[in-house]
Amino acid sequence: MKKSHLVGIAIIAVAIGLLLSLSGDVSTYSTFEEAIQSGDRVKLVGQLMKDKPMQFDPAVDPNKFSFQMKDSKGVPGKVTLLTAKPQEFERSESIVLTGSMKGDVFVATEMLMKCPSKYKDEEIIIRSKTKQI
Repeated sequence: MKKSHLVGIAIIAVAIGLLLSLSGDVSTYSTFEEAIQSGDRVKLVGQLMKDKPMQFDPAVDPNKFSFQMKDSKGVPGKVTLLTAKPQEFERSESIVLTGSMKGDVFVATEMLMKCPSKYKDEEIIIRSKTKQI
């Protein structure tokens, strides 16, 4: 074999190894029930229950924010986020949390919010105009 073939095979092997190691970070979304059964760190997706109270008192603990949400199956649960309350949290359409269950509370260390698009109103106007024509 030529040296160039050996180098090519080595590069491909390293790339495959790198892809396999990175694929360990990819996880599926869990529900409250799956988080309880797993006991490990999971990603939980759901929606904020806007009719339930939220607790955030920066004078007592600026890095603790509690609220309630429904998971992807519609099961309600209590969440404690170990960071400050994000701005415009109430406007979020969906929430992705990373954390684990501690008793009956999901303790999250990371959160990703999906907020409504600033172009949403424009889309509605455009659609309503095209339907009239």
